[in-house]
Amino acid sequence: MVELTSSVDLCGAKGLNRAAVGWSRRPLHGCALNGASRLRQKKWNYWAITTQTHLFSVTVSDIGYAGLAFIYLVDFDRGAFHEETVLVPLARGFDLPETVDADVQFGRCGLAISMLHSDGPDGHRVRHEVEMPGFMGRGLRADFVVSYPEGHDTLNVVVPWDDRHFQFTAKHNTLPTIGSVRLGAGGSEGAQEVRFEGPQAFACLDYGRGVWPYRCAWNWGAASGREGDRTVGLNLGGKWTDGTGATENALCIDGDLTKVDEDLVWEYDTRDWMKPWKIRTPDAQAIDLEFTPMLERVATTNALIVRSEVHQMFGHYQGVVRDATGQAVEVEHLVGWAEDHRAAW
Repeated sequence: MVELTSSVDLCGAKGLNRAAVGWSRRPLHGCALNGASRLRQKKWNYWAITTQTHLFSVTVSDIGYAGLAFIYLVDFDRGAFHEETVLVPLARGFDLPETVDADVQFGRCGLAISMLHSDGPDGHRVRHEVEMPGFMGRGLRADFVVSYPEGHDTLNVVVPWDDRHFQFTAKHNTLPTIGSVRLGAGGSEGAQEVRFEGPQAFACLDYGRGVWPYRCAWNWGAASGREGDRTVGLNLGGKWTDGTGATENALCIDGDLTKVDEDLVWEYDTRDWMKPWKIRTPDAQAIDLEFTPMLERVATTNALIVRSEVHQMFGHYQGVVRDATGQAVEVEHLVGWAEDHRAAW
């Protein structure tokens, strides 16, 4: 798959711009979805922030028929999970930009979200602020600063099903983060603050803009963390890219991206999602991993013509990956997730 090095528009006048097909280490695509039916367009900004003990996620998405904004907090040690979702028919009030580095703001139905970008002497940053008074009946306020280190590679790729159906995805991981989630009213008895900081606090972005077929299925796995003296990021995909000539598979080792063009082999038991998953390249050279779940998130939507079901497993990766030079990097206890998602939308 070709590596792109200059700015390009995702769409032409009537559909996919074939010159946009490829991948890049920096976001280069302008993602105006020209000529596509409003109901077929899918757009989202998903962020997940992890430490060894917690995960916090915030998403603003427009799937044409509806807009969904949701947040969830996971406590690995306690095995606790809570999620809140706002669904708005026809995505009224959801205004998602055409570039990765543009701001996102949403406020409706008791949920306020902002994702604000800035450049400074220390590089590019994204400030996240989330407030929801009704979260868990206690209220939630989250505040994070995500940093892009100078020269840090990211994965940005166009997946073409055909000239009318295609997806631009940006998967950015191992982004150092500092911040907190506060549960309970400020200063009140029983208020709880969860800190996200230190050498194992990282953010992952999933930015998507595309025109999708009605039925689809995918696997997605991701992780960020320190393994000894190395910073290791994984992005692992499956199903949805089959037959397109593209993959979203990549390793980010110490900020350097290794693109993996091979399709991955995913092995897991849909009768018992908590059994270990195995994810590898066909020859098990570039990627040979086992994922051990410790908690399951199930999210379902059944709203007339929009149906979806996701089993997102949180857990740890272990195994071996190899960078572009062929050097092996041992993975022993890398925090992340792996999911199976099926949708009619």
